[in-house]
Amino acid sequence: MTFKEKIVQQYHQLLCDRIILLNNALDDLRESSKNETKSSAGDKYETARAMLQLEQDKINKQLGEAREQKALFEQIDFSKKHVQIRKGSLAKTRNTYLLVSLALAKIFVDGITVIALSPQSPLGIKLIGLKENDTAEINGTKYFIESVE
Repeated sequence: MTFKEKIVQQYHQLLCDRIILLNNALDDLRESSKNETKSSAGDKYETARAMLQLEQDKINKQLGEAREQKALFEQIDFSKKHVQIRKGSLAKTRNTYLLVSLALAKIFVDGITVIALSPQSPLGIKLIGLKENDTAEINGTKYFIESVE
């Protein structure tokens, strides 16, 4: 498995784990809601039920966003080797690897820092179209592109 494949696999797993975590949180809230129904009465019951419903709505929204992110990530073709940076590219810089895909959490693969960024992000916009040995600068930080794949 190539380094790029490891990165893609780890990000995919991160997205899947987030969906599982949110589903588990929803299940826990549903269970709490059932228990609240059995143990409460009157205004206290109504307040607790309303708070549980608000939390469920919030998690449902996050779950929808996580599923959408996973679907978008799965649509990106990471198998192509690129000469110029574009969506699906992995750019190696002096200090880190940049995966042009979606804005996701920083991860470590084989002890190496990897940042997934959106092509629409400020840095993503500057990177698109760059090749090996090009430089991008944002907020006073220079990114020298050592390689693109």
